[in-house]
Amino acid sequence: MANLISDRRDIDFVLYDQLDVLALTKISKFKGFNRKTFDLIITEARNFALKELLPTWVDGDRVGVTFENGRVKVPPSFHRAFKLLREGEWSALAESPEWGGQGVPIIISVAADEFLVGANLACNSYTTFGGGTAKMIELFGTDDQKKLFLEKLYTAEWGGTMLLTEANAGSNVGALSTSAVSNPDGTYSISGNKIFITNGDQDLTDNIIHPVLARIEGDPPGSKGLSLFIVPKYWVNDDGSLGEFNDVVCTGIEEKMGSHGSATCSLALGSKGKCRGILLGKPGQGMMIMFHMMNEARLKVGFQGFIHGSAAYQYALAYARERRQGYDLDKGKQKGDEQVPIIRHPDVRRMLLWMKAYVEGMRSLDYYIARSFDILETTDDPDTKTYYDGVTALLTPVLKTYCAAKGFDICVKAIQIYGGYGYTKDFPVEQLARDVKITSIYEGTDGIQAMDLIGRKLSMDKGAVFQAFIKEMRDTVNRASTIEQLQPLAAEVENAIIRLETLAKHILDTMRSEAVKVAFANSVPFLMVMGDVIMAWMLIWRARIASEKLLEKSKVKDQAFYQGQIFSAEYFIKSILPETLGQMDAIISGGDAVVNISEEAFGS
Repeated sequence: MANLISDRRDIDFVLYDQLDVLALTKISKFKGFNRKTFDLIITEARNFALKELLPTWVDGDRVGVTFENGRVKVPPSFHRAFKLLREGEWSALAESPEWGGQGVPIIISVAADEFLVGANLACNSYTTFGGGTAKMIELFGTDDQKKLFLEKLYTAEWGGTMLLTEANAGSNVGALSTSAVSNPDGTYSISGNKIFITNGDQDLTDNIIHPVLARIEGDPPGSKGLSLFIVPKYWVNDDGSLGEFNDVVCTGIEEKMGSHGSATCSLALGSKGKCRGILLGKPGQGMMIMFHMMNEARLKVGFQGFIHGSAAYQYALAYARERRQGYDLDKGKQKGDEQVPIIRHPDVRRMLLWMKAYVEGMRSLDYYIARSFDILETTDDPDTKTYYDGVTALLTPVLKTYCAAKGFDICVKAIQIYGGYGYTKDFPVEQLARDVKITSIYEGTDGIQAMDLIGRKLSMDKGAVFQAFIKEMRDTVNRASTIEQLQPLAAEVENAIIRLETLAKHILDTMRSEAVKVAFANSVPFLMVMGDVIMAWMLIWRARIASEKLLEKSKVKDQAFYQGQIFSAEYFIKSILPETLGQMDAIISGGDAVVNISEEAFGS
């Protein structure tokens, strides 16, 4: 089990060889850190995850959360793990020590989360979810609000949520009906019902702080009329002590396909007229504030997709090395021959290399975005700030959607490697597949993310953000092309980048035409194509570093590891990227059947 969450060797490669995380230690904010401390944090996260979190993962699925007498109870085994997560101060690694965080670079917190999230996402989320609530208060709250809530949220003494979705509104947030009425004491009376609230109730913390989107009575319809309110489950007095129950009632939990250890709740606010909230920010700023949390959440959801895929790959690889079935095709079946591990069979090797390439590419993308945020938060250079502000916005919908989709695909592929055993509960990959599927749905479905990409992100700053990103990919490819072995692969990636530019222009031109619906019908395929080109970029980048290491020969250790990086790039670029180019052709010439077909023509 020890290596079946994530690949520590590959984590180190991305941190120190590909992204040069030690350069961050030269910035004043991180001067107290060095490689020794970074390694220690990641090692301790791994040890804790394997010892305390992973043993509770199956309980999350088999026992799940229960709803009794209006209260949600998590699996009993979660209580010890949650307590130790808090005591180990794992809840807010990258947040300011002023509010209970550890102040580590975001990229290092992501590396630690590979193990903490990979071992048990549901249990770990009860510890970290309050961080998103706290971040909104930190950015937009008053000094008094910060003093009341930040430390207790960041340290997971209290839980946190996000109350956005309503049954009759769904993704059309502007249509929500939860209302807020001003009170003489400056608070607001809140009334409404919310659904699909992750961790909306639980028995791990003494209080839960709910950020609630609502419309102040008399404010205009639509999303511009929404405000955001801090609504505690138990009222918080001015001195920080807990007051009376605040009329936030859990009315039920969802029975889901997977992620059974995570409480997905329906909440009624103010059913007895006694729910109060505190305005966060100014009236009408609700969506703007909430998007700060949502964008961060979307990046985390993409990471969840990746880490489930990473775990599935690790399990499948270990199983393929151990499971003996069939005979070596090179030798042919001979009398008395022993059966060989299935990793020797070409089709199994194909599936494993397919998984390996995606996992490595997604890890590099996730860490690249994390490092971008570290640079963004610490740089004083306006050009650097402009670039990383743009690139993180551009890539947020891609990372969320692509990693969620490919993470699920990898889990399905892992089931295939296990064969019939993979379809049973005796092995972990079927649970991974069920748990990860939600990542394509919550925090904005694939379609919503893709509409955001083509409707907003591609045209940011009149397309300058996209062009700057294209240039960064080209610079990487040009450097790889200086290595003779990689020149053919680099040429293929360069061609894919050129084709992506052309396709993006086609999409934007279609958006400005009468065929705008055709553009949106192709938005998800376009996003996935862009994700594939980004994977090729990341893999050729990794292959270039590995090639340089291998040229040292006498000095290099882990030759098999570095050779594996080149094989990953070769397989993806030669076997998967041609399919991507075909998808590009299909987007351009695929016609308008999707928008022209009548409802009746779909069938009865």
